[in-house]
Amino acid sequence: MNHGKMICFFWLSALFLLTGSASASLPLQTLHVPSGFSISIFSNDVDNARQMALGDQGTLFVGSRRAGNVYALVDTNQDGSADQHFIIASSLTMPSGVAFRNGTLYVAAVNKLYAFENIEANLRHPNKRVIENRLPDRRHHGWKYLKFITNEELVIPVGMPCNVCLSRKPIFGTLQRYNLKSQRFTTLATGVRNSVGFDIDPVSGEFWFTDNGRDRMGDDLPPDELNRIQHPGQHFGFPYLHGRNIPDPVFAEYKPKILHLTPPILEIQAHSAPLGMTFYSSSQAKYSFPKKYHHGIFIAEHGSWNRSRKVGYQVIFVSPDRKLDTARAEPFVTGWLNERTQQAWGRPADVLQLPDGSLLISDDRAGAIYRITHTGNR
Repeated sequence: MNHGKMICFFWLSALFLLTGSASASLPLQTLHVPSGFSISIFSNDVDNARQMALGDQGTLFVGSRRAGNVYALVDTNQDGSADQHFIIASSLTMPSGVAFRNGTLYVAAVNKLYAFENIEANLRHPNKRVIENRLPDRRHHGWKYLKFITNEELVIPVGMPCNVCLSRKPIFGTLQRYNLKSQRFTTLATGVRNSVGFDIDPVSGEFWFTDNGRDRMGDDLPPDELNRIQHPGQHFGFPYLHGRNIPDPVFAEYKPKILHLTPPILEIQAHSAPLGMTFYSSSQAKYSFPKKYHHGIFIAEHGSWNRSRKVGYQVIFVSPDRKLDTARAEPFVTGWLNERTQQAWGRPADVLQLPDGSLLISDDRAGAIYRITHTGNR
């Protein structure tokens, strides 16, 4: 077989895997992690895997977007891979956001918020109920990400229903706090185009989030963003200003003069599509990462879809300098994208730390969950 045919065969084989066949032959050998780390497959049977949440008993819950499913994965053998797989909901509208608290799994499916009570005892016979249905039903940037900010409050993003526009409905382009008891929404942040990832800083208690920049300004403009909320109601620029100082060619002139815009902590390469993120907590667990990673941020870059040369398709590590309000990023897992052929066999969507110190990564193209462990010197 000549070299060209070999490349064609490899990518046709990868495409077959990505269409839903569960196989252990995902090309892990193309993925690169720092020295002292290893990567393995936790599960390769999770079609369109997006956000992940961990139950009290160790069940991994996974949302999806295109597939319309919510999954539950159980590692009964405690060997680092899931051996039980349940679809606890199907035919939902982009149920990508999942969060777990006090025995209940919460799932966000565009305009509906579902609750699965006592779910870990009822994986075979789950009972779901709609607890909120007042969110907008627009699908454009309508998929969600969920995170508890207090025991009773969830943060829910409401993306802009466009590439770039001004909306008459103030709920669009915001992060909302939703109180489970009062069923009331309050605005946490505005000027947010499309956030599909956020977490709470374990050091400061502040809320950080990723945001995907607008399209049709070229390959390298505007940057995607990592932002930090220091007080409720901050405006993060969209659609008037992108990144730290890039005026929108159409909407900059409509910015109210009295409106103060908050710049990002970190500008990320345009079209990288940063999605799920998590702060890594320090611990003394079996697979705890070295000290340099403690209280830093892991971000899944989903990858570009409309750039002349693809970017993203990796997981990055961000070191925040909390005193200087800056941050620096470096690649942590690469290899889903073949730079030469410009083909990508996987797209990272979310990251989640397990109690044993290992890190999970969801991949909505390969339909897989990967597990990264550290066994080198700390």
